[in-house]
Amino acid sequence: MLTMDPDIGDLPSGDVLVEDDAIAEVAPRIDADAEVIDVAGRIVIPGFVDTHRHTWETAIRGVAPDATLDDYFVEILDTFAPVYTPEDVYASNLAGALECLNAGITTLVDWSHINNTPEHADAAVRGLQEAGIRAQYAYGSANTSLADYWFESKLVIPADDVRRVRSTYFSSDDGLLTMALAARGPGFCTDDVVRAEWALARELALPITVHVAMGRQAGRFDMVKRLDGLGLLGPDTTYIHCCHLSDEEWRLVADTGGTVSVAPQVEMQMGHGWPPVMKALEHGLRPSLSVDVVTTVPGDMFTQIRAAFAADRARVNAACWEADTPVPDTMLTARRMLEIATINGAHVAGLEARTGSLTPGKQADIVVLDATGINTAPVHDAAAAVALCADVSNVETVIVGGVVRKRDGRLLADVGRVRGLVEEARDRLVAQVRKAA
Repeated sequence: MLTMDPDIGDLPSGDVLVEDDAIAEVAPRIDADAEVIDVAGRIVIPGFVDTHRHTWETAIRGVAPDATLDDYFVEILDTFAPVYTPEDVYASNLAGALECLNAGITTLVDWSHINNTPEHADAAVRGLQEAGIRAQYAYGSANTSLADYWFESKLVIPADDVRRVRSTYFSSDDGLLTMALAARGPGFCTDDVVRAEWALARELALPITVHVAMGRQAGRFDMVKRLDGLGLLGPDTTYIHCCHLSDEEWRLVADTGGTVSVAPQVEMQMGHGWPPVMKALEHGLRPSLSVDVVTTVPGDMFTQIRAAFAADRARVNAACWEADTPVPDTMLTARRMLEIATINGAHVAGLEARTGSLTPGKQADIVVLDATGINTAPVHDAAAAVALCADVSNVETVIVGGVVRKRDGRLLADVGRVRGLVEEARDRLVAQVRKAA
């Protein structure tokens, strides 16, 4: 058992006692009158945490496999997004959240920049609710026009609807679902819009999540420095990508208590830049991982762990080879990557007191991985087996808040119905795009 709790450590053999929605006890052996899930030959971990995914894009999975970031803005945000209906958003969020659960992701930050109407927001929340995942719904802008919303935009996220969603679905911050504000930030918006969106988030006590320093589109904007100039930096903000932050900006993020989400495969594949996992660690930050877009990359955390791990080691190895110097001992390790994908993710999502480790008192968000599979056996190092060997096929049991969502390798959901919904959404969206072409 890999608890990711430094006070408990790893248990070669152990039990977890769940009472209601929480972990009551973790020990080598627990005697209790309870339902027993036999995990012999398995590795038990806390659920993975994905800190940034545009879940609404599930219905258009794989439509942009070769896209750069510039291509994505045109092909997805300016082509598909404007024709999305609330029904498409519901189907995508439901299917996407179930995809997460199937892959052992128990907590998701849903970066929902598809609020073309108030009904779109309602549909997104409904999809997350029905799936039963722990999620932070990050209310974002509409995507009805790329030019209007993403280039020095003067259009503000609709404050009245943000307030409505907050009061309707998130009057408490203690539920399985919580809320954030998905802001666009300097460069994408005028300074007045930026001030208004940050003020709205803080009025409603919502954490803020924003893309920064990603390739040519936003790398040139000095977004963190500009936010600092506006007096808006703070510990309530998560900065996504960060591939081209200057050292000054890294210090600003760290000094103001900000958090970082890295989407390693997207960043390398779409041209954002090198995934800055090690750079964040060097500045005393606790980076997390995210999938970003399934239009272009897989939707599981195993892929992100390996992409980040390989990318940073490749970068360091190449630099040391070129300089003819020894490779430093501070390189990323498999165990560190597992921390980043679990407890660090909970930290970035503002949920570390609730999830991210197998700690008594925390919510029972637990994943059981089959370690007897031909791709994992024999196990020498459990952390390495999870980080570098296992895949979605090994995810056997998934529990969220004490509720079993996957058992014996099968989701406890009407997968056939959900697949039908998301395929119908795909067909309608493709037809609309072709009609408009």
